[in-house]
Amino acid sequence: MSADRPDGVLFDVDGTLVDTTYLHTVSWWEALRQAEHRVPMATIHRSIGMGSDKLLDHLLGPERDRGEDDRLRTAHDGFFGEYWERLAPLPGAAELLRACAARGLRVVLATSAAAHEVAALRAALDADDVIHTVTCSADAEESKPAPDILVAALEQSGLDAGRVVFVGDSVWDVAAAAGLDIPCVGLTCGGTGRGELAGAGAVAVYDDPAALLSGLADSPLVSRRRKSPTDKTDTQA
Repeated sequence: MSADRPDGVLFDVDGTLVDTTYLHTVSWWEALRQAEHRVPMATIHRSIGMGSDKLLDHLLGPERDRGEDDRLRTAHDGFFGEYWERLAPLPGAAELLRACAARGLRVVLATSAAAHEVAALRAALDADDVIHTVTCSADAEESKPAPDILVAALEQSGLDAGRVVFVGDSVWDVAAAAGLDIPCVGLTCGGTGRGELAGAGAVAVYDDPAALLSGLADSPLVSRRRKSPTDKTDTQA
């Protein structure tokens, strides 16, 4: 096996493989509004990808009344749960996972979703036959942008940080990967722009899983050669 070839790929799920970023945005907006916190959806969207504790710090400030955090989380979960049966994979998501597995790469879902959400996400993906390991929020002491969930994914899958690539859709994903010096491929399908992902340190940026699949042979998922996000092979129409 080439020293430049990864052994596995860690995938974020929400907004990366399953089209949930804006559903989480609306769910948090409803939960916050219910508690009389008026936070613009655009501000909430830019926080999606953090764990709920850091998200609430970011939106309401660290000096907020933390006594209502559990109520806010429960409200968010209730609103988001209404979408579970309608969750949809992003274009090419399952096909990308299968293509990675066919190349001998270990496929790991490094998600910090709550355990009760993971089953719904996996059902939407419908690719359990090629998924080696799946994490959940309970596996990490600290949420993104801390790298704890990636550490858990590596430990559970038996992979080494120096032999993997992470695929995510938010700047918080890029930051978490950077904490372990793991190259992060960014996808814009979660609503974060190409320039923002590249500026955060993504080694390549694609529109969605289908675009990454189309360019898989030349992507960092196949070769650990660090590439600029503006490389021609990484620029999708």
